Amino acid sequence: MRDRTLWTWHIGAGLVILVLLGLHMTIMHLNATLGLVGVGSDEPIAWENVAARAGSIFFTVTYVLLLGAALFHGFYGFRNILMELSPGRTLRTIINVGLSLVGVALFVFGTWAALAAPGAASMGG
Repeated sequence: MRDRTLWTWHIGAGLVILVLLGLHMTIMHLNATLGLVGVGSDEPIAWENVAARAGSIFFTVTYVLLLGAALFHGFYGFRNILMELSPGRTLRTIINVGLSLVGVALFVFGTWAALAAPGAASMGG
């Protein structure tokens, strides 16, 4: 039951990545196309546009969601690859705890960075 639930979350995280990364790619790389319909900017990496995105709650939330989904999806997939090597019980525990700790640490650091970005943007970098 636990494996099926985690696998369902894994697939769900993949779908979240698909949507949010698609949104990111559209905003950052299809700016000319978006400009035709009056949306977006001419230069998405210009400092003014970067600072505006950093100050937007929408972008902050989507960055944190994308970070969480990508970390879970990646680490759970990596864990499954390692588990197919049939490690012993102790090594399985080390893998599970180690990947969980690293994933949580990266999520906390990434979330802190996303929340600190508006302050850094207002200071000019």
